[in-house]
Amino acid sequence: MSTVPTHRRRPSRLAAGPWTTLSTWLVAVTGLLLIVGLVMSFSASFVDAAEAGDPFTTFRRQLLWAVIGVPAFAFAAWIDPRVWRRLAWPLLAAALVGLVLLLVPGIGETRYGSTRWLSLGPLSIQPSELAKLAALLWLADVLQRKRPRDGGVHQLEHLLVPAGPLLIVLAGLVMAQPDLGTTILLGLIVGAVLWVEGLPARYVTGALVLGGAVVAALAVVAPYRVARIRGWLAPEAYPLDEGFQLLQSWYALGSGGVFGLGLGSSRGKWHFIPNPETDFIFAVIGEELGLVGALGVLALFTLLLYLGLKTAYLAPEGYPRTVALAITVWIVGQALVNIATVVGLLPITGVTLPLVSVGGSSLVSTLVALGILTAIARGPARQPRTETTP
Repeated sequence: MSTVPTHRRRPSRLAAGPWTTLSTWLVAVTGLLLIVGLVMSFSASFVDAAEAGDPFTTFRRQLLWAVIGVPAFAFAAWIDPRVWRRLAWPLLAAALVGLVLLLVPGIGETRYGSTRWLSLGPLSIQPSELAKLAALLWLADVLQRKRPRDGGVHQLEHLLVPAGPLLIVLAGLVMAQPDLGTTILLGLIVGAVLWVEGLPARYVTGALVLGGAVVAALAVVAPYRVARIRGWLAPEAYPLDEGFQLLQSWYALGSGGVFGLGLGSSRGKWHFIPNPETDFIFAVIGEELGLVGALGVLALFTLLLYLGLKTAYLAPEGYPRTVALAITVWIVGQALVNIATVVGLLPITGVTLPLVSVGGSSLVSTLVALGILTAIARGPARQPRTETTP
């Protein structure tokens, strides 16, 4: 009898753990939101694209980004999430380079008064979308490296020293575009990482108060932001100016009724609702699919919140749990901000609806993040097993 090692069905050291019910549900919810997004992106953009010469232009571009994003999601869901710790530094460096390039005259692409895009042939990328994912992964990695060996909580300076400079640099570069909505989301992401890593509640409260004061200050120093606040507080007083967009959003949601006017039948997208395929796509959903469709989208994000929180709860303490919770807070928080803007609970911020609004960089970065969350839900990778044969 001789004993020799064999490696039948040896699992890859790079692969995540086995598929679970939780990870399968995450795939299903992601797929449903992506399908809703593709359908509604065509419906919401049809009018403007047709008047430009090709009704399928916007949809075709969004479909191309989906073709890129779905394999990226599959790869992220397959690979061991610990591999992303090694990629965090290169991703952050790439995001910083992209944000700096936007400051160079003539390189960035300007739309609606903001320079947020870099052109790469037929596609345009938004470095700030990469910055959200990179900041999350990088900060979680740094705090994992600084974690006390005895399993105790982080010292306060160990939390704030990497997080503070990171947020200041990224927020400064993003506000230079300018983009207040993404700046708020970056603060939300960094805050989520610090909270799960043990930042005391009094500091979380203080950060929220300070962040609110900073946002308010940034809002009042820019005339167009002051106009947005006026239009939010009293849209009826400015029906043709600052309040126009919110009023049209309300008209669209109200005219949809319970079951909607029918897919493709929105009247608001005929030059009444500004940016119907991006910031205000939820208004088009409410008009065409009614209260039932709007609540359906809300239900999907609510289910995503539950699945993300359960993934974080079941994940090993440390890097996987921090990443899982921060991804959940980022994506669901962004969705809530967008929907609250559309219904008038918050001023207009320019934040899009994840997986649903038109936007290639946002779609891909969100799919990658959800892929990482799915990989964490699959659990740690199984170690290769050595078998014996006679």
